[in-house]
Amino acid sequence: MENPKTKYAYEIRRFILIGAVIFVILIYVVRLFFLQIIDVEYKASADNNAFLKKTLYPARGVIYDRNDKLLVYNQPAYDVMLIMREIQPFDTLDFCRTVGITKEIFDKRIADIKNRSLNPGYSSYVPQVFMNQLSTHEYGILQEKLYKFPGFYIQNRTVREYTYPNAALLLGNIGEVNRRDIRADDYYVQGDYAGRAGVERSYEKVLRGEKGVEILLRDAHGRIKGRYEEGLHDMAPVSGKNLKLAIDIELQIYAEQLLQNKLGSIVMIEPSTGEVLCLATSPSYDPNLLVGRQRGKNHLLLENDPLKPLFDRSIMGTYPPGSTFKTTQGLTFLQEGVITPERMYSCARGYTFRGGKPACHGHGSPLALVPAIATSCNSYFCWGLHDMLDSRKRYPSVQDAFEKWKGYMVSMGFGYQLGIDLPSEQRGYIPNSKVYDKYYRGRWNSSTIISIAIGQGEILTTPLQICNLASTIANRGYYIVPHVVKEIEDTALDSIYTHRKPTLVDTKHYEVIAQGMRAAVVGGTCRGLNMKDVEVCGKTGTAENPHGKDHSACMAFAPYNQPKVAIAVYVENGGFGATIAVPMARLMLERYFYGEVTPESKGMYEARILNTVILPSHVP
Repeated sequence: MENPKTKYAYEIRRFILIGAVIFVILIYVVRLFFLQIIDVEYKASADNNAFLKKTLYPARGVIYDRNDKLLVYNQPAYDVMLIMREIQPFDTLDFCRTVGITKEIFDKRIADIKNRSLNPGYSSYVPQVFMNQLSTHEYGILQEKLYKFPGFYIQNRTVREYTYPNAALLLGNIGEVNRRDIRADDYYVQGDYAGRAGVERSYEKVLRGEKGVEILLRDAHGRIKGRYEEGLHDMAPVSGKNLKLAIDIELQIYAEQLLQNKLGSIVMIEPSTGEVLCLATSPSYDPNLLVGRQRGKNHLLLENDPLKPLFDRSIMGTYPPGSTFKTTQGLTFLQEGVITPERMYSCARGYTFRGGKPACHGHGSPLALVPAIATSCNSYFCWGLHDMLDSRKRYPSVQDAFEKWKGYMVSMGFGYQLGIDLPSEQRGYIPNSKVYDKYYRGRWNSSTIISIAIGQGEILTTPLQICNLASTIANRGYYIVPHVVKEIEDTALDSIYTHRKPTLVDTKHYEVIAQGMRAAVVGGTCRGLNMKDVEVCGKTGTAENPHGKDHSACMAFAPYNQPKVAIAVYVENGGFGATIAVPMARLMLERYFYGEVTPESKGMYEARILNTVILPSHVP
């Protein structure tokens, strides 16, 4: 009879043996799973032993102006790629001479490619960008000797070309993607390019298209034997969509000429559509500077320029609007019943309630709303703000009155981004009552903040917002969000750029303000805008500048009935609005309506404006 103890020992050994076998099998299964599913490097190794997956880059969408003039297009360029695992010993000095770099640069680029902190997607089996954007000439030289450099090959790409040396900040540029771009969108890999500014950035997903892939078969020695299964699994790239801008490039070029040697902006909008006809800023630069391998060097030079040519003053510059803002005050006071069009206030070369401050220039007194706009009376709008904020008949507190006031400003497009289809738009600034409560400890009234009635004090706006105000008055109470893209190929515009945005003010009150702006042109501060056969409505602005000479501003629309265009001009340190901004607006309106500047305006305005230099004294 078998000993129970011996039988038990055999059973234990059998279970141990079975467990060991299962354990070994489990290890193999886990390892195989890790290698084939989890380990990207192993998968890449296996795939690349048999295949070379070559990315086919799509043609980027081209860009036209509103009159179908080509603005941005593509030119062929070539990237030098390498697969680290396939590199064999070769003459590196010969390679460096061929591509025009030093041995030190070669070594650094190889080290950077292998550095996973700089290149997180690195794999020795995956193609990496060694050098980008070779010209056709450089490509030809390298192509002849490429067989000498195993592991290197050439990837066909395109670079942007710009027809005109204008509209750089509007059009934007493209540059190599960074780690943040790659994390945010798996479309990109190291070495790809994307829009970095302007329209190129805002419409990146529309312009870029879709990549394709060509799968090539290798033999056991890694040599290319042809297309895998005759291209059955290849995917053709899909070209990006073309854009038609609302911009008129001829107006844009002329605006940039007028702004030369000045700091400022000219914006023009078609009121009925919200389409931006001109978005000029100064200083600017030639967009071709940020193309090719010199992009980084040139971008650094532009960054260090004290005049800030990379700063788009039309949508990023925030300034006091000055007297252009008086139109918003008149609209608010009318809607709230604070005044009627016939309501008169006195002016004794200043706001008498505060002993003549803010000061004003000489004109008739007392006066009603239309002549107050025409003569740009400071006192009138200070009295209106006083009656709105300090009377407890309408509002229980100054805070309630002020919040009501702010609501009107916001509805007119101030204090927040308008939503233009460009990156980096600034919101300007409209304070709320809490700001003043905190600063003045709850003890304040209209006298404390009276300068906001004339577009000074804490009020900040962008030139785009000022032009949008002119557009809103032209439309008698609504605006369509300004946008620079008119059409996207086979795609509808976002509805935000097609729907009206009404303000809180009735149409009838806008008609009064339009009458005041027309009176300003016929016999007031905007007489320089008075054209013979076009009824222009305008408003000047002279904004105090604590850092130097006052800023010169002007906004206008035309014609008075059925307006076709609105314009805003803002020149830093330009002085009175009528001195610089009004003549510039006149010239732009003539180019818009006539296609050229009249001989009279050439002699009276154009030569003077083109020869005027207005730059800060600290800039060399």
